[in-house]
Amino acid sequence: MEKNIGDFDKILRVLIAAVFVVTVYFDLIVGEMLTYALLFVAGVLLITSLLEFCPIYFVFRIKTYNKNTEINDK
Repeated sequence: MEKNIGDFDKILRVLIAAVFVVTVYFDLIVGEMLTYALLFVAGVLLITSLLEFCPIYFVFRIKTYNKNTEINDK
């Protein structure tokens, strides 16, 4: 799999996942299905940020990863 998620995108995904998990943890969501949906989306966001690959980006040929400017590849 070719990387297609950049550093800013990864940070944003992790922050959104953290907000979802905190929201579920403090019972700020009413409804069991919405709780499961938020946890599922948070998991997907975390997994895609760790793998640095997003299947939706791949389908639409979006690429926020730039090999020359990424922090980890220097």
